[in-house]
Amino acid sequence: MGFFDKFFTKDKKEDLDKGLEKTKSNIFGQIAKAVAGKSTVDVSFLDELEQILISADVGLDTTIKIIDRLEVRVSKDKYFNTNELNRILKEEIVNLLSENNTYDTEDFNLPSQEKPFITLVVGVNGVGKTTTIGKLTHQYKALGHKTLLGAADTFRAAAVDQLKIWAQRNDAGFYDKGMHADPAAVAYEATQEAMNGNYDAAIIDTAGRLHTKKHLMGELTKIKNSIDKKMPGAPHEVLLVLDATTGQNAIEQAKHFTEATEVTAIALTKLDGSAKGGVVLGISDLFKIPIKYIGVGEGIEHLQVFNRQAFIDSLFK
Repeated sequence: MGFFDKFFTKDKKEDLDKGLEKTKSNIFGQIAKAVAGKSTVDVSFLDELEQILISADVGLDTTIKIIDRLEVRVSKDKYFNTNELNRILKEEIVNLLSENNTYDTEDFNLPSQEKPFITLVVGVNGVGKTTTIGKLTHQYKALGHKTLLGAADTFRAAAVDQLKIWAQRNDAGFYDKGMHADPAAVAYEATQEAMNGNYDAAIIDTAGRLHTKKHLMGELTKIKNSIDKKMPGAPHEVLLVLDATTGQNAIEQAKHFTEATEVTAIALTKLDGSAKGGVVLGISDLFKIPIKYIGVGEGIEHLQVFNRQAFIDSLFK
């Protein structure tokens, strides 16, 4: 039994394995070709490995860090084979993730000291923000948590309706004031509703703000402050949703959102549709913000709490 077996069911491990197939093929298929016919870790191989990692959107800074660590590991004995190289890479990537703030549990449960537990969800349009909220609500429901969804995305057409459908699908509470309402007011009143209704959790959606629009980003501060005014210390979590298929653009979005508001956790969606799952490593290394959730499929059950050991095991399997 592996380290993560006590956390992950067979179905969840299979979902994770399947979700990382494209990334695994992209990285390790190329590494196998690079290793073929070689018996030493030379400069040309390291250059090739650097390009492979960058192509998987690990990111330049993180790639250089991995390459530097690999060089140290093989400095005494430069002979290697494919299995040895994969083992060393795996160990160094695990070490890298271990240095950052990551979760090591599949538990979707809520901290008992915060009730209702308020999550503010941010991110640009098209990253899977509303779908992630729906999937997270499904997980909360499975654990018996009473959840309220707050529709503070009052700018995008049909955003309120889409969130309402997810609330109905999950038998969750729902609060909105319709299109064009003040998002900060919606967030304030949704928090009030969650408190009055004895909810365990409230998840508040926000408009998919373009990270280049400073006045829109500034509104996140207004929304956050309105929640804190109603419930001091809330929101307890600011969840940034990023799309893995966008690669380095996801890292760029993370830079802007972390500058605009205090992001406390990240959800990385659509890993199953990307050969660039290496962006997980880059985001974790650069921002030191926990990657809390990953999306490994389209099904409502395909949201998982990120577990670094399970992730790396699937990648190197």
